[in-house]
Amino acid sequence: MSLPNALLALLVVEPMTGYDLHKKFESSVGHVWHAPDSQIYPALKRMEANGLLEGEDIPWGPRGTKRQYHVTAAGREAFTSWMNTPLEYARTRDPAHLKAAYLEWAEPEAAREQLRAHIDHHAGLLEQWRETVKEIEDGTSTMLNRRLAHTSAADQEKTRAYKLFTYEGLMSQAEAEIAWAKRGLTLIDRLND
Repeated sequence: MSLPNALLALLVVEPMTGYDLHKKFESSVGHVWHAPDSQIYPALKRMEANGLLEGEDIPWGPRGTKRQYHVTAAGREAFTSWMNTPLEYARTRDPAHLKAAYLEWAEPEAAREQLRAHIDHHAGLLEQWRETVKEIEDGTSTMLNRRLAHTSAADQEKTRAYKLFTYEGLMSQAEAEIAWAKRGLTLIDRLND
């Protein structure tokens, strides 16, 4: 159910086409919920069939059309209900930590490469999220500004604060993963001297 709710989170701001949603998805909710366009388009069709969205064909180019989606009252109600329902946590699937549990089977240099790649991956995410936090704080976040334009003045501070809270949590996770992998590099060195 998370993909439809991630799409609703974007569409409650303004109507968008599938293409626009895919672009916005990658630069916003895609940070916390990955979905390729091969999942987004079928989800939009199901959501429209289920009455959560209403689609309309709009002109595109000299002779074409594309489908633009609007959230229906049922879609807003479903999104609000999801937001007010406690999460049911899924069981963990974490390939990096699974591999780490069996690093004794890896050659030391291969194990080091895996942990360095883990550090590089999370350092890249950390930098991206730091930039996002900076944009939120200095008011240059295009996506947040679009959302705030459709948000009452009384709720704008809450909206901004919850976005910061989310990205600060993601930054903490990335920092923890980097520290964990660095400890792993030290462990490999200690066990293979």
